[in-house]
Amino acid sequence: MFIFVEMAPGDAVDALMPPESLSTPEAKEAMRERLGLNDPAPLRYVQWLGRAVQGDMGYSLTSRRPVTDIIMARLPKTLLLVGTAMVFSVIVGIVTGIISAIKQYSVIDYLATFFSFFWLSIPGFFLSLLMIYIFAVKLNWFPVFGASSPNAEHPVLDRIHHLILPAAVLGLELAAALTRYTRASLIEVMRADYMRTARAKGLREWIVISSHGLKNALIPVITVIAFRLPYLISGAIVIETVFQWPGLGLLTLNAANQKDYPVILALTMAVTILVVVSSFLADVAYSVIDPRIRLG
Repeated sequence: MFIFVEMAPGDAVDALMPPESLSTPEAKEAMRERLGLNDPAPLRYVQWLGRAVQGDMGYSLTSRRPVTDIIMARLPKTLLLVGTAMVFSVIVGIVTGIISAIKQYSVIDYLATFFSFFWLSIPGFFLSLLMIYIFAVKLNWFPVFGASSPNAEHPVLDRIHHLILPAAVLGLELAAALTRYTRASLIEVMRADYMRTARAKGLREWIVISSHGLKNALIPVITVIAFRLPYLISGAIVIETVFQWPGLGLLTLNAANQKDYPVILALTMAVTILVVVSSFLADVAYSVIDPRIRLG
């Protein structure tokens, strides 16, 4: 990531210097010296890495604030957005997938399949603009931008009001994927021998599905949820930019535009850690869902 930032044209000085001073090479050179950008790129990377392994992410080149403070200030809003999108997608995706599997080849199944492929195919930025046009501009149900309204009488309700539209847009793609995975997994499980045995014992169909089928069907679904979590963080970059949600996604875009490499590298490391944590949580969830699996 550091190499990619270095290969991009321009540097942080271009974003920091006022337009009237850009024609002054002395001013730009002085600021580069002050920011340490005149040092060789390998040296700057080694210096950054030495601080990073000690938990020091350095300072932003543009704001001169500690990178950790900048990320921690934005992190709660991104966690709120991604967490809400995750809950929405898990509930909608799994429930729709179960109904679609039970009602296989019915009108409900065909509708669920159609909308699943529709949400998976449509780009996130286009869906965001479409939702804004329909629900914010035309119907005026939700606010267009931001995470809160100034001087709101009920701050919690106001935050929820601002959250619904971006969280729904962010979670629809994962909900569509979970619908397809849940449907396919549950259909396969419903044909298993132990499911026929449970039905032969006279158990009701919903008990057979919920007690015997669903737990086994959810194992591959858990894998999808765990490894799609980092993709939600990545997708938040687009959603937060369109909705101007002040989280890590908008911070990432601004840092990329300003070539603020300490912020970019810290955010990249955070997503990398999230991938590892998601994989670990998936292993833990396996042992909870399936008693045959035990953590070593």
